[in-house]
Amino acid sequence: MSNTENSAPKQRGRPFLPGQSGNPAGKPKGARHAALKALDLIGEAGAAEVMASVVAAAKEGDMRAADLLLRRLWPERRGRPVPVALPPILDAAGLVGALAAITAAVAAGELSPEEGQAIASILETQRRAIETVELDQRITALEAQSKDKSR
Repeated sequence: MSNTENSAPKQRGRPFLPGQSGNPAGKPKGARHAALKALDLIGEAGAAEVMASVVAAAKEGDMRAADLLLRRLWPERRGRPVPVALPPILDAAGLVGALAAITAAVAAGELSPEEGQAIASILETQRRAIETVELDQRITALEAQSKDKSR
């Protein structure tokens, strides 16, 4: 008493060939869900009133409203130039002095820990570049030495 309709093997893998789909036309560009369209209409209808009330509240001294306006009109900068006196960095020894200068600047409060970490990551990139050049020079010297011995 088996039901043959339900005993067929399940589809495994990809049911469509590459480049084909169940809906070749696809979703039209710019199409939006009806709920999002409705929310946009609600927002557009009350946007002017909401903005006017936030501006009025900010003028009356509401710091939260002022903060909201300022963050939208004048976004805070993510980074800033930080002047730091570092010794010349031409080799690994120069990196030690530069890292010591950054550590001292963070300890003195001249740099935030985040700024110090950002500068230290730049120095780490410099260290890797120096290491790469030094390794290349060593390999070249070893290859030259090997060629001289083989003659």
